[in-house]
Amino acid sequence: MINLALADDETLFLETLSFMLDRHSEFNVLFSATNGQELVDQLRDCAIMPDVILTDLKMPILNGVEATKKIRTEFPEIKIIALSSYDTDVFISNMLGVGATSYLVKNSKPEEVYKTIKEVHEKGFYYNEKLLSILHQNSQNQNFKKSALDNKLISDREKEVLELICKQHTTKEIADQLILSHRTVDRHRDSLLTKTNSRNVAGLVAFAIQNSLVPFK
Repeated sequence: MINLALADDETLFLETLSFMLDRHSEFNVLFSATNGQELVDQLRDCAIMPDVILTDLKMPILNGVEATKKIRTEFPEIKIIALSSYDTDVFISNMLGVGATSYLVKNSKPEEVYKTIKEVHEKGFYYNEKLLSILHQNSQNQNFKKSALDNKLISDREKEVLELICKQHTTKEIADQLILSHRTVDRHRDSLLTKTNSRNVAGLVAFAIQNSLVPFK
């Protein structure tokens, strides 16, 4: 069971989404909020923390971008999926930049919503082709400042693990493909997070793509 929290200032959409997700056998909606501040306040009072949050971008009092920043600081273990009516590169890039682990437009099919939540919960992020393309475009932008990193600091084995992470393989899949234990894969991932100064797997993948540490297809 994946515990969820929802935030959106459109009451009808929020109630419909909550009803849809609660009917799914794998999801449990803990609570919903109508603005970012209410979302953060409820998290601070939670007895059971959500695994994944779906939050709108444009909300009163505290918008989704600012709420995501606060949640990433106070509750870094919670994964955040941005939810918006705006399917533009600027909005998507902004949310990924502040720590969202995926991005959904409100007219997405239910199956895509279910898949995104499950992928984010299992792998720590979910980037479809559009999101990957935006990350790559950012790296080609002359105004984008790449982080300083000596590639020699990353071992060949870590590069293999990193490439498979970027291809959205699970820990088990990586371990099976490279003939490693799950613990060894976790150790390489943690080392990569430290070396790239990334807060989570989503940030690690974004860093890898934007700094050309893995080939972009």
